[in-house]
Amino acid sequence: MVRWLKPSKIPEVAKYIECYWLIEKTSDATSFDYPKLNPDPSAHLIISPKQQTYHYDMSSGIANGEGSHWLFPHHQTLQLDHSKPFVHLGVKFHIGALYSLKLFPDQQPILDDVKEVQLSTLFNESYQGEIGLIELARSNADLCCEKLDSLLLPLALDSHEDQHSQITRKALQALDEATISALGSQLYCSQRTLERSFNRVTGLTLKQCQSMKKLEAMLEYLYQRDSSDIDWVEIAFQFGFSDQPHLIRYLKKQIGLTPKTYEKERGLTIDVYGGVGSV
Repeated sequence: MVRWLKPSKIPEVAKYIECYWLIEKTSDATSFDYPKLNPDPSAHLIISPKQQTYHYDMSSGIANGEGSHWLFPHHQTLQLDHSKPFVHLGVKFHIGALYSLKLFPDQQPILDDVKEVQLSTLFNESYQGEIGLIELARSNADLCCEKLDSLLLPLALDSHEDQHSQITRKALQALDEATISALGSQLYCSQRTLERSFNRVTGLTLKQCQSMKKLEAMLEYLYQRDSSDIDWVEIAFQFGFSDQPHLIRYLKKQIGLTPKTYEKERGLTIDVYGGVGSV
């Protein structure tokens, strides 16, 4: 499995794009065929060859199709089909970025969904097709990122920041350090105004987003450690759980695995699209 992840280098684009990434499974690769994708508050634009199929097993049903597509923020763990060779070049957006970029007419946040996309209608005349971008990503990651930056710059320059997006950005910056109940006064607005703006931009509640971010941080922490170094009682307190049983219930609900099972199968539950994990 070939993989890289790199940030945008243009400030106007980096304001909305968290990173670019590439994953590829070749015919001789040995990897788990049906990995799981963790809950994620970010949207991804996934650039794929037009005839390449994709498959997401969601609680609401199966989402499948061919070619490039949007993967929107999702509350649930998704199961992927990586049983065949594939290649994905991805764009991971910052949480709530699609609201300011005005990519969808009704401006209502889309959650737990996958939609096909025609890249020729999204990018300007310098776009030369999925295969060209993917081949560039395979041969030169830095040049590919520069190309993606140039394609996304017009969208970034045409963005619209209103009071809701501004409040949401400030809330996201403070969400890791402050309690949700204290955020309103910290940002000099009422708690109700904060919650309404955040939901309008992201489609999520502050609590849902905080929970997803905590899960991502915890799984990254676990992924970087050997099983012999993992103390579940210590981890429970480190990540704000009252005790180990609370952590067990949380992981079971979020990713469908107990801590002990996850410890044995860490490579099977991943944030493969723009995050950490073994693919």
